[in-house]
Amino acid sequence: MAASCGGLGWALRAFPRPAWRGTHSGARGRLMPEYDAVVIGAGHNGLVAAAYLQRWGVNTVVFERRCVIGGAAVTEEIIPGFKFSRASYLLSLLRPQIYTDLELKKHGLRLHLRNPYSFTPMQEEGTGGKVPRSLLLGTDMVENQKQIAQFSPKDAQAFPRYEEFMNRLVSAVDPLLDTVPVDMVAFQCGSLLQRLKSLSTLKPLLQAGLTLGAQLPQYYQVLTAPITKVLDQWFESEPLKATLATDAVIGAMTSPHTPGSGYVLLHHVMGGLEGTPGAWGYVQGGMGALSDAIANSATAHGASIFTEKTVAKVQVNSGGRVQGVVLQDGTEVRSKVVLSNASPQITFLKLTPQEWLPEEFVGRISQLDTQSPVTKINVAIDRLPNFLAMPNAPGGQPLPHHQCSIHLNCEDTCLLHQAFQDAMDGLPSHRPMIELCIPSSLDPTLAPPGCHVVSLFTQYTPYALAGGKAWDEQERNAYADKVFDCIEAYAPGFKSSVVGRDILTPPDLERIFGLPGGNIFHCSMSLDQLYFARPLPLHSSYRCPLPGLYLCGSGAHPGGGVMGAAGHNAAHVVFGDLKSM
Repeated sequence: MAASCGGLGWALRAFPRPAWRGTHSGARGRLMPEYDAVVIGAGHNGLVAAAYLQRWGVNTVVFERRCVIGGAAVTEEIIPGFKFSRASYLLSLLRPQIYTDLELKKHGLRLHLRNPYSFTPMQEEGTGGKVPRSLLLGTDMVENQKQIAQFSPKDAQAFPRYEEFMNRLVSAVDPLLDTVPVDMVAFQCGSLLQRLKSLSTLKPLLQAGLTLGAQLPQYYQVLTAPITKVLDQWFESEPLKATLATDAVIGAMTSPHTPGSGYVLLHHVMGGLEGTPGAWGYVQGGMGALSDAIANSATAHGASIFTEKTVAKVQVNSGGRVQGVVLQDGTEVRSKVVLSNASPQITFLKLTPQEWLPEEFVGRISQLDTQSPVTKINVAIDRLPNFLAMPNAPGGQPLPHHQCSIHLNCEDTCLLHQAFQDAMDGLPSHRPMIELCIPSSLDPTLAPPGCHVVSLFTQYTPYALAGGKAWDEQERNAYADKVFDCIEAYAPGFKSSVVGRDILTPPDLERIFGLPGGNIFHCSMSLDQLYFARPLPLHSSYRCPLPGLYLCGSGAHPGGGVMGAAGHNAAHVVFGDLKSM
């Protein structure tokens, strides 16, 4: 019999109190009346920005409205004994120089790399006593080809060439992530010196073009075409195409048939861990341990981080320049600059006095596309899921596929498109796309012995339901039950293993984590909201029309994911501006 943690008979509900709290409140004594820099929000980007600025001698304070630091990169003990990466749940995209510069290993960061990393079981009847087929992908290309050959020998031969093709695109785009986009305002309207400086920002773009060379038209198609069109040119088997297509739609209210979905795929394959390109892994102790490591790096150099301190307003002096913030309790904190890790909408529509922003700017911020398809469900279970396509070991110990991103309802791109269509009609998907992860398969510290935590990243669920329905408890549970029914079809017995669950629909993600519309990227990663158009054209340099106010979160270039690049880049811009003041 599989090992279990008997006696954990809690009801299927979310426990209201977060028990996994940050320990950085008042990290450097009492709150001072003045700092060089204020950072709004202790999400990972805000913490990265604070850590860099403090290292460069800029006295920095971070204010977080919640009782725990990390923003969406957080660990919370929602169900007693089970520690969940409640929102973001995997690591790969964090920029390599941030690991090094901030000495994150020294400050406690430990990683569990996954290999294999992707498991797609089929929902089919086994024949001749055989189990249903599955597709298991890892770092061994020969083994990957054997897996793919079950579905298409032709695709098995094409897969190494596809990987090489995509890796070249990654190598071209990767340097763009760590640089400020081309400053079009300075280029068009600045002084001669400003124009000359702005020319240097063209260098990464030119280098990208040189890297891609004569294949630039084909790569342009990857970024602009529907991902199905791109994958159809390489492969014929639906299980492989659908598995790859999940990276093109995850977190995005798009179908695999939507033009531009290829960029989201690229965004999710350009990472790496500990020198292994493309690797994804789990953070020891959950994603909050990453945020803690960044915060430890910041406070070790003198930064102050306060939790349960909500910023109510950005203060502006009579000359039209930022001079600090006002907290919800009325406390005024002065500073030379303010960096906002909040979304563009919260930053510019709620925190900034509207009279200091151009009307057109405010209007365009309010029109940003923030549609989100995501409902995140965190589940506590008393034994490992037992998949028909890959049965458990007799002792119940984790097997290689348990550490993977497990893709369910992903055997065919048509299934993904139909799930999207349901949401376009205002309905939760009838067969949701499910990415199931079991971080406790590699990190047993997250759950009691024999038990596990499960992350279900599901889509598509609309923010607003058809017929004016609200995402009340009944609707939440009805959708979660549907997701569990789907899992049960692949892994019978899953539902009976559930100890408790935490259901986060798009409105919940917005309310708890400040994600507009529940969007994990703050605003969509569509081509019209990327690079020098993120968040808006002419406002992609982390600055805004109000001098002294900067955007450093996922709504700025290069966008979402636990990457840290926006915080890193914004800190460089701020430091340069402070030196010239």
